[in-house]
Amino acid sequence: MTTLIAADIARLLARTPSLWEPLRGASLFISGGTGFFGTWLLEAVLAANRAQSLDCRVLLLSRDPDRFTAKAPHLARDPAVSFIEGDVRSFRFPDTPVTHVIHAATEASASLNASDPQTMFDTCVDGTRRMLLLAQQNRCQRFLFTSSGAVYGRQPPDLSHTPEDFYGGPNPLDIRNAYAEGKRAAELLCAVAARSSSEAGLHLSIARCFAFVGPHLPLDAHFAIGNFIRDSIAGGPIRIGGDGTPLRSYLYAADLAEWLFTILLHGETGRAYNVGSEEAVSIRQLADRVADVAARVWADRSRPEIVMAQQPLPGQPSERYVPDCRRAREELGLVPATSLDESIRLTMLAHLKEQPTPGSPQ
Repeated sequence: MTTLIAADIARLLARTPSLWEPLRGASLFISGGTGFFGTWLLEAVLAANRAQSLDCRVLLLSRDPDRFTAKAPHLARDPAVSFIEGDVRSFRFPDTPVTHVIHAATEASASLNASDPQTMFDTCVDGTRRMLLLAQQNRCQRFLFTSSGAVYGRQPPDLSHTPEDFYGGPNPLDIRNAYAEGKRAAELLCAVAARSSSEAGLHLSIARCFAFVGPHLPLDAHFAIGNFIRDSIAGGPIRIGGDGTPLRSYLYAADLAEWLFTILLHGETGRAYNVGSEEAVSIRQLADRVADVAARVWADRSRPEIVMAQQPLPGQPSERYVPDCRRAREELGLVPATSLDESIRLTMLAHLKEQPTPGSPQ
């Protein structure tokens, strides 16, 4: 664990001393445990396990345990961690009991969604069906499904923040919506399981996740904030692929881990919670924020230039993807603990350790 992440986790544990007690002696199964979400979930729960002597075992589903071990040996080699190798749609169930499940497999992958929408949809649906069967057979105490804000479809321009009771939806005839439709279908499976398993005690909650930033975020994927941080580390320019008008919001990864564990352990059954920040910024404003942070990190060089591929059309409404998180705030007491600028700075510093300093020999 890097010093930066260790400090993040220490702050998380300091503000959540009573959160982890339900995991004492538990057996937690995490799918998608080697991705961005899963890595942060592991950072948090393993640190809490050590700090509070929880004796919690973590079963981690991975298609390539060796690759994850090379990437994060401090997590993979923790004595509390065991791997199950396989695909979320067909993995073998563990021989040991499972008490809690976080189903975080099938992250948003623009490349898979575009190249193989059928596999994207099937992974969302069949993977969720498999995870629910695991939970039902083990009579799990708690189940968390990480869904997506994509289930709402296009956010109307006159709706500043999307609440959980907004009943829009993506166009089902557009194959680019395979991920969104897969998450919607998976949520329905969860709703059916929560109702049919109520007598058996399966307590199931849903986290509708929006956009995030933090160490472990890939800088070469389709996430604008990661691309901008990558460009700033390289010395610029920061390149905006569109006209810079879409509005987004970003929650820091350590805060994300706190929110997901809180929903797992204290969320209401059969209920969905938006997970994200309510601070809306345009993509152009985001590029400026990244450039400003970069100028402070590298005080000896110029602020990165910002280059936009297109200019905004006058009168065109901005596309929005911003959650209303009132439910998480009022029911679970969840609020972002890390500002956007600090989130950018911490992500930048974490990735600096993996990148050459601008102007240094390659």
